[in-house]
Amino acid sequence: MIGGLLRETALRLFDKNMIKHPEFPLTDELIYLNHAAVAPWPKRTSAAVIKFAEQNTRYGSHFYLDWLNKEAELRTQLQALLNAPSSDDIALVKNTSEALSFVAYGLKWQSGDNIVSSNEEFPSNRLPWESLANQGVEFRQADLHSADSPEDALIALVDSNTRLLTISSIQFASGLRMDLEKLGVFCKQHDILFCIDAIQSLGAVQFDVQAYQADFVMADGHKWMFGHEGLGVFYTTPEARNKLRLTQFGWHMMKDIHNYENQPWEVHPTARRFECGSPNTLGIHALSASLSLLLETGMDVVESQVLEKADYLKSEIDKNEQLILLSPHHAPLKSGIVVFKHRTVANEVLYKYLQDNGVVCALRGGGVRFSPHFYNTTGEMDKALGLIARI
Repeated sequence: MIGGLLRETALRLFDKNMIKHPEFPLTDELIYLNHAAVAPWPKRTSAAVIKFAEQNTRYGSHFYLDWLNKEAELRTQLQALLNAPSSDDIALVKNTSEALSFVAYGLKWQSGDNIVSSNEEFPSNRLPWESLANQGVEFRQADLHSADSPEDALIALVDSNTRLLTISSIQFASGLRMDLEKLGVFCKQHDILFCIDAIQSLGAVQFDVQAYQADFVMADGHKWMFGHEGLGVFYTTPEARNKLRLTQFGWHMMKDIHNYENQPWEVHPTARRFECGSPNTLGIHALSASLSLLLETGMDVVESQVLEKADYLKSEIDKNEQLILLSPHHAPLKSGIVVFKHRTVANEVLYKYLQDNGVVCALRGGGVRFSPHFYNTTGEMDKALGLIARI
């Protein structure tokens, strides 16, 4: 607790004095407010990649056992980030879409089954389920604003044929954050599998698969976790993963993984069964370095700072008569995503103007999306908003 307060105090001093965080020596030409898309790497991540590349150049695979230790370390880091019961519940996958496809094509469906989700999902959490239509599986999309709460809108679509509820923990286009505990309790009570696309949560806010009673959770590392594209996490409970038929096969998903003459062979008892081939060793070194920064800082501190920056942006946007805030301002659960639009300037024009002037952002949710991380300063955000005033 004391360590967290000290770290938060240090971050506030950086912010107050508009000093760049030492791990993010971004060029002065840019204000980076796009962590909900693709994040910059921390300095330590770049160093880890360079070190690994130089080691590989000089020694080849001589230090392969060290690489395996780093892989084990990454699983432990992801276990901590998710609050998973065991690192055995963690699979290292290529991306969120791959993990969602493992679930969609691993479960044995019956004609008449249905899946409940929302009409705000990123394509990764929509296409795999829609593709099951030829098996007689219905994909139901709730309007998250059609009931007293977004959770109630999802629950209203559930019936006796609902096999799975799948939802993004935070909606990519609006920043709407779901009450995952409420949904988890409901799913458990009604024997419905609960699947969470956590790509907009992990690395930004605290996350707890056990509190949410989630069966499946997946996320890429390249957004709020400061990683790179091409490596993500897939969490499953032992009970849930045993319900999934395997759709990919290779040497890495065997129980006796290094017995290459292993005949007959058994499926790995842990989540590694979803890793069919050689691991992404370079990516593992990179993501492990990035996660070390988040875990050293403390996810309680990271979340506090992310939400504080988002609240600051919302407050300043509300004060600006030129702008309209589109993200929920007083939602019970907050996220680091802030979406707004200009009253007279088209979204595309505003977005291009900001990009041309060094503000890295996104065109999402009917407006421009800012997504600051814990290291961003209020000075940077003031500068970005100041640019809009001069458009």
